[in-house]
Amino acid sequence: MTRNDPATLVRSPGGSQRATLLELFFDLVYVAALALTSMNLARHLNWAGAVQALLPLMALWWVWAITTLATDFYNPERLPIQALIGVVMFGSIIMAVTLPQAFGSQGMIFATTNVAIHLGRGIFLVALLRHNTLPGKRAARFLFWFTVSAVGWIVGAFMPSAVVRGIAWAAALVLDYVIAAFRYPTPWLGPVPRDQYDKAQEHIGERYQQFMILAFGDLILVAALRYTRAGLGAGHTTAFVATFATTMLLWQIYVYRAGSLLRNLPRGKPGRILRWAPYTHFIMIFGIVAAAAGSERAILAPTAPMPYHWAAAMFGGPALFMIGRSVFEYEVFDRISWSRLFWIGVLLGVSPAMVLVAPSTAAVIVAAILLGVAVTDAVRGRAHRPAQPGQHQHPVRRLGG
Repeated sequence: MTRNDPATLVRSPGGSQRATLLELFFDLVYVAALALTSMNLARHLNWAGAVQALLPLMALWWVWAITTLATDFYNPERLPIQALIGVVMFGSIIMAVTLPQAFGSQGMIFATTNVAIHLGRGIFLVALLRHNTLPGKRAARFLFWFTVSAVGWIVGAFMPSAVVRGIAWAAALVLDYVIAAFRYPTPWLGPVPRDQYDKAQEHIGERYQQFMILAFGDLILVAALRYTRAGLGAGHTTAFVATFATTMLLWQIYVYRAGSLLRNLPRGKPGRILRWAPYTHFIMIFGIVAAAAGSERAILAPTAPMPYHWAAAMFGGPALFMIGRSVFEYEVFDRISWSRLFWIGVLLGVSPAMVLVAPSTAAVIVAAILLGVAVTDAVRGRAHRPAQPGQHQHPVRRLGG
């Protein structure tokens, strides 16, 4: 087998599963994307603003998720795959830059770049792997479905109405996300075989953890930028310190047990868990983005009257994060954490009353609730022997505390 043989482009299960430096460099684009999304959402903190932040971020996240899956399928140390990552990185920069105006004057650039990334990657891999049957077919499945969803992106980009554009783009995203869950069932080819998702579980688990670090960094970055702008007054400082505490607590909640086990999944389950990882992690990421937007408002105006939509972001963001984290735990441990559901209810339950307090006070209350989650996790961890992923005492999925 020569170095130019297409078979060498396929990742070997016995090869290195560590993320390459180029993959880490690729992630830097998303630091800007998350920060821009959070700050844009903070400026338009209402339902329309939330939708217009959600859809473009879903598209950009899917670029990252599919590129990460590609580096799991194919060898990222080979030059053709490195070139592919570089091109996708440039396209991601264009999408990140145009993201704030995706529903305005730069919608066409955003949509066509998104389509070009997915179709270009698919055409490149199909051409490169045409003599390697299984990997070539796998790339063809992805190319087929991204060609279909491209219609919604292009049609939406031509629509002058933000509502119509949002509907078209939402339809394209639903197709992308749903088809992936069913492993890209393609006419004459069928779905991607399950065992092809188990090539390098340690690699892809590490990649999701690395992205979560970037997402938590968004909370710190946005807070620091706004704190610098707001000044060092007592109210601003209180909101800033509470935001930092919130970030640390959300990180602790993420890594507690399930978050630290993505790279050590049980045999027979990793394919299913890793196919769910893009969905559960995006829920957590958008929760972080919403929390960052709410924290920005609290830092800039710590004593202003609290509009409900500020409270919705400040409390709904962490609640959304914990919903994603709870679903993730269910996938890993086959269990529902009732204590997590209780704290989610507390976050959502107290948020309407937050219109009666100052934003800086609300930021402290958020951190206090999350501290309660962390303490509950610690107590639960001491009271019960740590579960192993996928182990259950009964043949049915059990419910746990």
